[in-house]
Amino acid sequence: MSRELPGHIRALLDAAGGPADSAGVPWAGRDLAGSVPATAEHAGDDGLADARVAAALDALRAGRAGEAAVVDALRDARIFVPLIASVAGDANDPVPVSDKEADLSLVTIAAPDGRTALPVFTSVDALRAWHPDARPIPTWAPRAALSAAAEDAQLMVLDPGGAVSFVVRRPALWALAQQKPWTPSYADPAVAAAARGVTVSEPAVLQVDCAAGRGVVSADRNGARIAGGGPGPELRIGLTLRSGLDRHELDAVVRRIQERLAADPVFADGVDSIEMRIVAAPA
Repeated sequence: MSRELPGHIRALLDAAGGPADSAGVPWAGRDLAGSVPATAEHAGDDGLADARVAAALDALRAGRAGEAAVVDALRDARIFVPLIASVAGDANDPVPVSDKEADLSLVTIAAPDGRTALPVFTSVDALRAWHPDARPIPTWAPRAALSAAAEDAQLMVLDPGGAVSFVVRRPALWALAQQKPWTPSYADPAVAAAARGVTVSEPAVLQVDCAAGRGVVSADRNGARIAGGGPGPELRIGLTLRSGLDRHELDAVVRRIQERLAADPVFADGVDSIEMRIVAAPA
């Protein structure tokens, strides 16, 4: 379920490089990263992972916490974005490359579904293990989320290739950009109510259930299952239908429901991608 960048996120982009956050509070001098001195330039940064983010990832890996805890920890965390130097100028220019001016470019990667993702890292070591030639730039995670939006990226991947890699999906990314709390769609009562609401005019639908989709699950570097951090689909909608529907009737019901979900504002803001499971009621 692909969505256009909403107006309130576009407005935030205008101030993404400014001296204050989305609430107008200056970034400079804020002690947001525990032991890391927080100045506008992150002077004296030790390059280590933010303690809250590391603890949230450990808890997710151990099954003690969910995805929302990781995103919540990121709201006040310093992370690192990778910049890659690219040589500017004419390739046929005889001036030596070392004398040329290099441009630093923000790196994006392709997600499994083809969407653009911004890679970010908890520590300098994690970034250099991923790309030794990338320059680590410290920044607050909400700023990185705005940078992702500016690059038309709908995902942000934390520590790709690391021991634990966590995908911040589009609704969480937008919430992070606004420094607002985020609830996963599969745990959001408003999303469940919206799913039930779009089916009330369908007499063939007997029950609607919402649960975490298969795409929420990820794996650590050793292949161990983690109940969160995957790229999606994140929401599974189960439809129990009355028995006796032929293929044409079934397809028509599902198509109407999908169209209504796509037009529903709760889904537009709160759901990244869905899978549907059809169950026929006993005869």
